[in-house]
Amino acid sequence: MQTQYAPISTRIKAVIIDSIAIIVLMYAAVEVFNLFESIPNYIRISVFVGLFILYEPLLVSIFGATLGHFFNDIVVKQEANENRNINFLLAIIRFITKSLLGWVSLLTVNSNSKKKAIHDYVAQSVVLPYKPNKKASTP
Repeated sequence: MQTQYAPISTRIKAVIIDSIAIIVLMYAAVEVFNLFESIPNYIRISVFVGLFILYEPLLVSIFGATLGHFFNDIVVKQEANENRNINFLLAIIRFITKSLLGWVSLLTVNSNSKKKAIHDYVAQSVVLPYKPNKKASTP
């Protein structure tokens, strides 16, 4: 059976959901900040930058998916071992490349059999439909 890879439309839907999730998290941070009389600007900046930069790499390296991926039933895995998540360093590199290139990174998705974007080439990752582990049930 040939491995299926996530189409570009599904990946774009995941990015939109992730953008909404980040906005909601930032709004929640503002509400928490409002509970305190005075929060230094460096803390506010650190929280917002941390949310933006760490959201995707942390979730992808730990769970193999962001909220957008989860709701679209896709996961990011290592190209060499499609059962394993990419490590945190590669997830950071993947995110930075994707952020710097923007939509240009997606130009390669339809030109290769594994539907890899430029940031997937850089991080040696693939985006697959989610398949839960099928464990043998015991009677």
